[in-house]
Amino acid sequence: MEPKISVIICTHNPRQDYISQVLEALKSQTLPLDVWELLLIDNASEKILASEIDISWHPQSRHIREEKLGLTPARLRGIKEASAEVLVFVDDDNVLEINYLETVLQISQKYTMIGAWGGQTVPKFDVPPQESIKPYLPLLALKQFDKDRWSNVPHTGTDPYGAGLCIRKVVADKYADLVYNDPRRMELGRKGASLACGEDSDMSLTACDMGLGMGLFTSLKLIHLIPAKRLQEDYLVKLLEQGVHSTTILNVLRGDPLPPAKTWRGKLREVYRLIWMNRLERRFFLATRKGESLAREQMSKFN
Repeated sequence: MEPKISVIICTHNPRQDYISQVLEALKSQTLPLDVWELLLIDNASEKILASEIDISWHPQSRHIREEKLGLTPARLRGIKEASAEVLVFVDDDNVLEINYLETVLQISQKYTMIGAWGGQTVPKFDVPPQESIKPYLPLLALKQFDKDRWSNVPHTGTDPYGAGLCIRKVVADKYADLVYNDPRRMELGRKGASLACGEDSDMSLTACDMGLGMGLFTSLKLIHLIPAKRLQEDYLVKLLEQGVHSTTILNVLRGDPLPPAKTWRGKLREVYRLIWMNRLERRFFLATRKGESLAREQMSKFN
């Protein structure tokens, strides 16, 4: 029986306790094993994961080694290897709700006009976050909502995160073609210690390019495991800086103009704004500006 869903886990040096929870949640899925396949993409981990992680419990499972470091190359490898019509990307810190895959299949059959979709991402912290950083926790790809919504218009709040991302194979294949024909897109996505992002948004927006839509569904839920280091102020500042950098590049690649450098008057106004900010607000504001500046510098090299 051909699988209807390909579950793709892209991972680089995973935490053993985290990946174990991810796999246990997949073992417990209500969707029968013969309806989906499991691909574990080992993205240049220091140890060969095929000898470290047992997925033999799944009759349609494969370990696949991708030596080119980076989330984008790993996702591309998963797209190439997948055989189902619907792909589900599961990060190595995503614990799916027990009916996640069954719900994915139902959505794919009911909402044929949607090409990429996702759901709610609920955090599970190793340690409680400090009050001061709580306003910035959405940076950790957390998403909770109480109403389904979808659209075929970009930037209307219906684009899913990469965690638990569901995408039709035809859309994923089109995205892969975009990357292979424009190597600048390969700069998006995490790579080693880099916190770059944007490859998931590029994938989802490809659905709109093809006349399909993007959607978010309350019935799709997963737990995002968050270690203590991701709750540190320095980490969140870096995450914002590189997120702005990646998003700015993605927007330019998709036709938006590159944000212009600030005039001296604009810089003066920003200095005045900075005076009234507290220390934390100032750090995050400057991270945003640095991300934009780095994007302008990088895109000028491409041109």
